[in-house]
Amino acid sequence: MNIVLCGMMGCGKTTVAECLSRLTGMAQTDTDAEIVQKHGRIADIFEKYGEARFREIETETVAEVSSRDNLIIATGGGCVLNAKNVEFLKKNGKIVFLRTRAETLVKRVEGDTERPLLAGGAEKRINELLPARTPKYLAAADEVIDTDDLSPEDIAEKIIKIFSLGL
Repeated sequence: MNIVLCGMMGCGKTTVAECLSRLTGMAQTDTDAEIVQKHGRIADIFEKYGEARFREIETETVAEVSSRDNLIIATGGGCVLNAKNVEFLKKNGKIVFLRTRAETLVKRVEGDTERPLLAGGAEKRINELLPARTPKYLAAADEVIDTDDLSPEDIAEKIIKIFSLGL
């Protein structure tokens, strides 16, 4: 069984995946990092080919990583908006939505130049994207963890308890 982390950019998916990996001994991967390794910077893919092509590459990546087992998968912020990706991820995994308030997300991602969807200002874009994406995250999730007042270690420990990992 895989553990899949979803949520908005800045919610802590990659950091929590690293903590979970350390605490459980499970391997971890990040779909965005896999894409960068094979195709180059995400900002460059968006600029050169557009978001639609990026989403195709993302689905190819999700299909590949979700076929593995005993893996912690940190997804890109828009990954579970695609029903096909959710289908792939749920075949062999449980999806955890790391729910985070807009103010917290803005603090974490302000000034990040590697996030093409933040063009036009982090606060404005997060306040547009969060309400649109949250229902999709909730629909995809097997579990929801509110992250605002928790450390990455606290979140990882909650996930370990919920799914009886490493016991």
